[in-house]
Amino acid sequence: MTLTYAQAKNAAPKEKDYRLSDGNNLYLLVKKTGPKYWRMKYRLVGKEKMLAIGRFPEVSIKEARERRDGARGLLRQGIDPVQHFKKLKYAGEVPPGSSFEDVGTEWFKTVMADKSKSHQTRTWRALERDLFPYLGHKDIGEIEPFELLQTLRRIEARGHYELANRTKRVASQIFRFAVASGRALRDPAADLAGTLKTQKSKHMAAITEPRAVGKLLQAIDGYRGTAVVEAALKLSPLLFCRPGELRHLEWADFNWEESRIEIPGERMKVGEPHIIPLSSQATSIFRELELLTGRGRYVFPSLRSSDRPMSDNAVRTALRSLGYDNDTMTPHGFRAMARTLLDEQLNYRIEWIEQQLAHTVKDALGRAYNRTKHLKQRSEMMQRWADYLDALKRSASEASVVPLIRQTTSI
Repeated sequence: MTLTYAQAKNAAPKEKDYRLSDGNNLYLLVKKTGPKYWRMKYRLVGKEKMLAIGRFPEVSIKEARERRDGARGLLRQGIDPVQHFKKLKYAGEVPPGSSFEDVGTEWFKTVMADKSKSHQTRTWRALERDLFPYLGHKDIGEIEPFELLQTLRRIEARGHYELANRTKRVASQIFRFAVASGRALRDPAADLAGTLKTQKSKHMAAITEPRAVGKLLQAIDGYRGTAVVEAALKLSPLLFCRPGELRHLEWADFNWEESRIEIPGERMKVGEPHIIPLSSQATSIFRELELLTGRGRYVFPSLRSSDRPMSDNAVRTALRSLGYDNDTMTPHGFRAMARTLLDEQLNYRIEWIEQQLAHTVKDALGRAYNRTKHLKQRSEMMQRWADYLDALKRSASEASVVPLIRQTTSI
């Protein structure tokens, strides 16, 4: 049964996308968001394919049928209609919006809008640098798995194995977006399982043995550099936030009345706001630093410009000057230090520790805890952690003192 103009015009969106058949494999795809698209399904050499014909009413029923009949004629000659129309694309015979770049850009604007700025930047860089130059001009419904694999191999050739896998996941999301919007039949990235190299995870070096931690803290107390770097180095073990989150702290993040830092979601790796309760030791350091940098935006401004945060290598370089190289202790290692000792030495609940590390933690029902969950307990934990670090430092200082042995002279 063929469609009438009235049926096509009056087809209202429903809860899910649906199709209205016009016969001979031509159908009108009605999107749940409202738009309507002409599509034709066909098989060639045993493989199911889909031809995007255009959008209704810009492409009328008569025009859609003519294009369908033309495609059927090509099939009788053994010619793939999609490949044929691709050659005519720039003559306007194939409707716009079906290239990988078109769909990828639409996906980014739709799906990535609520993600963190850093996540958006990383994702767009992958599209612009590693996907669009090689796949962007291709019809997304015609991209084969081997074409995607060749593109990802270019990333591997640069030695960036994790980036290649991450870019594959981005491409997969775009293909699935195309499937959902009727511009592709399948996700070719699904056929690439196990084809890419994986990089063995390298844990950030961290000191977790209590006596060694005490010696490290003692060394940090003896650091002599700029006041900003000195404060950042001393605060790294007390706050154990991510190094990037520490150096991007702004004075506007401080809630002095509640003795805590409140970092907005756009500056967090997971895209969710995060609270860091302040111990008295951390508060004292921040108050001293406020006298120096409190009139500016950043708590730890760059030495060259107060409009930028300090270098991401500032704390790392300070550790090296104290004799701790990348194989011994890194700025990120303060997180592993805290997680290990809070669990093994101070016996705090793992979910409290994980929440304070800004990891996603779920309750028994699978719901993610919000940022204020267990805040009272976490505040107490942060103060006890600071006191524990002071105790380790005192022990290291006492152990380094050589006792004076008085000699007695007999007469």
